[in-house]
Amino acid sequence: MSATSENTQIVPLASFLLITFNQEKTVADAIRGALSQTWLPLEILISDDASSDGTFAAAERCVRDYRGPHTVHLYRNEKNLGISAHLSTLAARASGEMLFIAAGDDISKPERVERVMRVWLDSSRRYDLIATDLQDLDADGNAHSVLRVTDLDGYRSFDAWSNDRPHLVGASHAWARRLFNAFGPIAPGIYGEDQIMAFRAIMSHGAHTLHEPLVLYRRGGLSSKRKWRTPEDYVARIKLANVNGAGETHQLERDADKVGVGRQMRALLAEKSAREQYVRAVFGDAPIGRKFALLAGIAGRKDVSLGFRMRMFVYATCPWLLAPFFFVKWHLRG
Repeated sequence: MSATSENTQIVPLASFLLITFNQEKTVADAIRGALSQTWLPLEILISDDASSDGTFAAAERCVRDYRGPHTVHLYRNEKNLGISAHLSTLAARASGEMLFIAAGDDISKPERVERVMRVWLDSSRRYDLIATDLQDLDADGNAHSVLRVTDLDGYRSFDAWSNDRPHLVGASHAWARRLFNAFGPIAPGIYGEDQIMAFRAIMSHGAHTLHEPLVLYRRGGLSSKRKWRTPEDYVARIKLANVNGAGETHQLERDADKVGVGRQMRALLAEKSAREQYVRAVFGDAPIGRKFALLAGIAGRKDVSLGFRMRMFVYATCPWLLAPFFFVKWHLRG
């Protein structure tokens, strides 16, 4: 029997968390996908992260006249929080037993929530995270091949996760509320929460992959690879990526401490952490002599390869040297 025809009092509430940022052209499709969900009962929480374009106005138009069966809440952040803090804030507002993650440039198929909830209930609510496959959607809205994500059922320990990190896309995830409650919010500054939540689930009640493409995943969205025109643009990207990487490292270490594998996690992430510390130091406000000491390994960063130290040193101290390279690369791509 379909969940939509059952007594809604005996089935759990699900929450659909749709986060948006500067997605004026795609948010309407994302919201229509949310509103079309067949599962009942469902609450839909749409939140705009202080967009500078017309995203929030577009979202308002989509929900203004909605009279369907779902409860809909629309929020707008006064200042930009970033993906991790935005998701954490929205998750704290949600009431459902399962939290479905969605982005403002993707489209969830109408059966997404129902299919995942059926699997979860059939497992006696066993899993803390359920991932699904996705279908590639180009910038013009044309659907292409299926994007298969890693089968998570075989991941039952720290060793399994650390030996072969799963390939995941957070926009197709659903989390059990108990998982978020147990570990708490994700630290700000992280724009890839997928590994963090998968690790939490694997070390708790477990994770599962439903190999059905229930999300149309738009190529060219916020997560796409950008082309950089100038060294300054690239330097800004390096700094942003380092904030994200260091945030992920610290979050994984804290979460690992909670489940008794903190020492193993720190050993696993030692090289990554050393690179992140070097980047933060060499791009910081230290005098040039200190930065030369970092480059030479005198200041305690011999655990970072010389090639990496040299690249980051050039970007941090004299990025103008690379301007001709960026100019040629940009014009050749055209």
